Amino acid sequence: FSGWEPLVRTAVISLFAYPGMLLMVRISGNRTLAQLNAFDFIVTVALGSTLASVITTRDVALAQGMLAFALLIAMQYMLARVAKASSFLERYVNGEPVLLFHRGQFLKPAMKAARVTEDEIKSAVRSEGQSSFDNVEAVILETNGNLSVVRRSKEGPTEALENVPGYTS
Repeated sequence: FSGWEPLVRTAVISLFAYPGMLLMVRISGNRTLAQLNAFDFIVTVALGSTLASVITTRDVALAQGMLAFALLIAMQYMLARVAKASSFLERYVNGEPVLLFHRGQFLKPAMKAARVTEDEIKSAVRSEGQSSFDNVEAVILETNGNLSVVRRSKEGPTEALENVPGYTS
């Protein structure tokens, strides 16, 4: 215990920094914390790290923290806008989904490259309430790291899979 002054500083800074970050995030929109891709995840982690630094580090002023919040959010916003305008940049920033299982077949090279095991795919299929792969059209590693399970459709091709490299209807 080094005295009350550091504790009071932490409390006062917290009372301003947290609402300030929350306000900036709300103004910037839900995309800021959506974690749709690696860059979104990095921004989310960086915002949390910045908030922690502002609150706990005497060397980081509240104004510096607020500027860092604003810059991180602005960079995320600008990169999302630029990526939307360029398909190359969008693929670079967002990555591409990876087809791991397709019509009864585990795609071993893709699984190896993505570092995903059969057990992880089976777990994702179970999470979707499926007890068999008979009803599964595909399992995809999404750009946000989640595994998506797409059920077989009797109506024909699955439009949601059109942008997945390697998928054929």
